[in-house]
Amino acid sequence: MAKKATKAKPAAKKAAKAPAAKKAVKKAPAAKKAAKRKPNPALMKPVQPDAVLGAVVGTKPAPRGQITKKLWDYIKKNGLQDAKNKRNINADDALKAVFGGKKTVTMFEMTKLVSNHISA
Repeated sequence: MAKKATKAKPAAKKAAKAPAAKKAVKKAPAAKKAAKRKPNPALMKPVQPDAVLGAVVGTKPAPRGQITKKLWDYIKKNGLQDAKNKRNINADDALKAVFGGKKTVTMFEMTKLVSNHISA
């Protein structure tokens, strides 16, 4: 019987330690929510597109992001994005004027070319 009692004691000790271990581990306080990112005021400032770009995106002043969005809407509406290489844009007559006569430009080159048609 003594053997059974000694075997029961370690099990009892383990059972006693388990709740104590749970108590020792405390939950970390709720992390503070990250501050909301504020948009850059310089990018939100309305800019005026010239007549060439205005034919595609409209002539009213708008932030650069909105002009780019309208340009992409025009490209997708008219199916001007290259089917094989989605980074390329195939220009129609209106976009050729914006792109300086280039037939095909990359999307990265497009933003550079569009900035030539925007005045602050």
